[in-house]
Amino acid sequence: MVKPMTRRVFVGSGAAALFASGSLNANGGTDQVVPYSSGVSPPQSIVPGNACDSHIHIFNTRFPASPHWKGQPVDDSNVAAYRLLQKRIGTTRTVVVNPSTYGTDNRSTLDAVAQLGKSARAVVVVDLDIADSALKEMAAQGAVGIRVNFVSPQSWGVTTAERLEAMAKRIEPLGWHMQVYMTGDQIADLADVLGRLPTPLVIDHLARLPPAVGVGHRAYPVVRKLLDGGRTWIKLSGAYLNTESGPPAYADATRVAQSYAAAAPDRLVWGSDWPHRGEKNLPDDAVLFDLLAAWAPDEATRRKLLVDNPSNLYQFTA
Repeated sequence: MVKPMTRRVFVGSGAAALFASGSLNANGGTDQVVPYSSGVSPPQSIVPGNACDSHIHIFNTRFPASPHWKGQPVDDSNVAAYRLLQKRIGTTRTVVVNPSTYGTDNRSTLDAVAQLGKSARAVVVVDLDIADSALKEMAAQGAVGIRVNFVSPQSWGVTTAERLEAMAKRIEPLGWHMQVYMTGDQIADLADVLGRLPTPLVIDHLARLPPAVGVGHRAYPVVRKLLDGGRTWIKLSGAYLNTESGPPAYADATRVAQSYAAAAPDRLVWGSDWPHRGEKNLPDDAVLFDLLAAWAPDEATRRKLLVDNPSNLYQFTA
């Protein structure tokens, strides 16, 4: 395995001029206490300029939880708190995903994107009866996709395959993608449906293959077939949700991520999944970032995962 290049080694190698040229992020992270994240040190790995954190949630006490939500109350894991994480990690682009806590109320997410500006995009949650005009309005505010969640409680009740297909048809004219949060078993059960969606497909959190089985799970060949089809993306996020071995190596999640990176490096994106709600032991986001050095040892591949792929998927232009 290629040893990850640290900032100390990188600067000492005479490559500091690349920082000045803007090809790498000179402010790639500093010691920083960050709410809802453990640790204070920056990543050891180099963070390229325009690196994207492709999966976060923003909660703001100005916006109440959906009436359906019975879980953890809304707290202020807001834009100000997230900017501290950006300062520590060194990423500059962001994808804000509307959380189940808010149901189909996307105000907190769209408000966050407005605060973050052109460096942010939104993935929203909507119901079947949403007007086309409302979808277009959200597109103007930075929305580029919708999330359909089969795992967490939703304001409409049980999520079905029929809902997934109906929503994909609604957003296809906008050029949006469909993001799904599903367990490995759900992915395997709905393989045919996922394969015929008319939109690009993004699968959350390493596809949630059971850690004890990993690539031996029956969903793995389904995911690989989808990846091979060229219109499906995987989020390399949530290692702490996909592990029994745990930090810092997350060896079981790492084996799955390495397989994806070898199979489809052009259709993977990385996300922190901050603020890690519901976790008794908050993960260290710098450690989560540095996993990329094990998952994709080649620096050019990591640049794809952090810069090029998110630019294509989320339509970043500046």
